[in-house]
Amino acid sequence: MQTPRCRPPCRAANAVLAVLLATAGAVRAAENGMPASGSVFATIGSTTITTQDYEMEVATAARNKFFHGKPPELELVKLRRDVGEQMVNQTLLVAEAGRRKLAPDTAAIERQLAALDARYANSPEWQRTRTERLAALRRKLETDSSLAQLEQATRNVPEPSAAAVERFYTLHPDKFTEPEQLRISLILLKVDPSSPKAQWEGARAEGEAIVKRLRGGADFAQLANLHSSDPSASKGGDLGYVHRGMLPEPAQDALDKLKPGAVADPVLLLEGIAVVRLDERKVGKLNSFPNVQDRARELLQREQAEAAWKGLIARLRAQAQPRIDESRYAAALASGSAGTSGSPVR
Repeated sequence: MQTPRCRPPCRAANAVLAVLLATAGAVRAAENGMPASGSVFATIGSTTITTQDYEMEVATAARNKFFHGKPPELELVKLRRDVGEQMVNQTLLVAEAGRRKLAPDTAAIERQLAALDARYANSPEWQRTRTERLAALRRKLETDSSLAQLEQATRNVPEPSAAAVERFYTLHPDKFTEPEQLRISLILLKVDPSSPKAQWEGARAEGEAIVKRLRGGADFAQLANLHSSDPSASKGGDLGYVHRGMLPEPAQDALDKLKPGAVADPVLLLEGIAVVRLDERKVGKLNSFPNVQDRARELLQREQAEAAWKGLIARLRAQAQPRIDESRYAAALASGSAGTSGSPVR
C-alpha cells in the first residue's frame, strides 16, 4: 500500500508498532481458538496457527536479527524453528493462563496505550489506523500481562534448603572458582590489517629485535615507552591482571607456555605484532562455601525456577501433543527467502 512520505519519527513509530503487532494474529488465534484463513502451520487442541501468521513472525524475527542483510541458510532454518516453537509454546501458555483465570493488569495496559497514543499523535499513518491498532495492541498487551503473571507464579519456587545449597556448591565447583589471573606487559607494534606483506614482515623483524634485547636484560618499560602503540605504553606496557578469554587466542597461547618473568616470541595479532611478558600468574582458587553460600543459593534457586518454567511448557506440550508442519522450518532453503508470504503493518 502506498503511503505519504514518512519522515524519521514516522519510521521509528512504524518500527515500534511492527514489533508490537507482529504476534497479533497468533494472539487472536490463541484467545479465540479459531483458525484464520490460509493453510495451517500448527494445530494445538482446538487452536490453529496459520502459515500466514507463522511467516509474518518469521519475517519480523529475521529483520530484527539480520536487519536487511541476507541471513546464512542454516541460521535461518534455526530461526524458523525457534519462531515456530515459540508460537506453539505461547499458544499453550495463553490457554493455561486462561484456565487459571489470570486477569491482565488493565490499569498498566491503559497507561501504555495512552503513552503510545501520545507519542505517535503526529503520525498520519497512526491517525489513519489508530482504532484498529489500539485494539490489536490492547489484545497483545493483555496477553503479555497474563503470561507475565503465569511465568512469575511458576518461577516462584521455594527457597532451597541449606543442604541443597551446599550440595549444589559441591557439584558445581567451576561456578565458585576464581579464574586464573595473569599480570602481563605488552609492546604493540601496530600495523594496519590492510598493509602490504613487507610492512608486516618489517614489524615482525622489529619485534624479534626487541625480544632479543629484553632477553638480554633491557628494561621492558623503557622499550614500551619507545616502541609500543598501545595505550599501556605510558605505564611501561603494564596491562595489569587479565583472565582467560580477555586476550586474543594467539597471545593467550604464547602466555600459557611462559613462566613468570619470561618474554614470548613475537605474536601476530590483528592489530599488529605483539611482544608480551608474563609478570605474574595467579592460579585459580575455589572459594570456600561460607564465602559464596549466598551466591550458591541464588544460582540454585534461579536454576530451579528455570526448570519449573521449562517443566510447565513440557507438560503442556505433552498434554496437547501439538501437530506442527515442520516442513516450514526448511522452507527457506527451497525458496531462497526468509518466508514473507505475510508482513507486519509498516
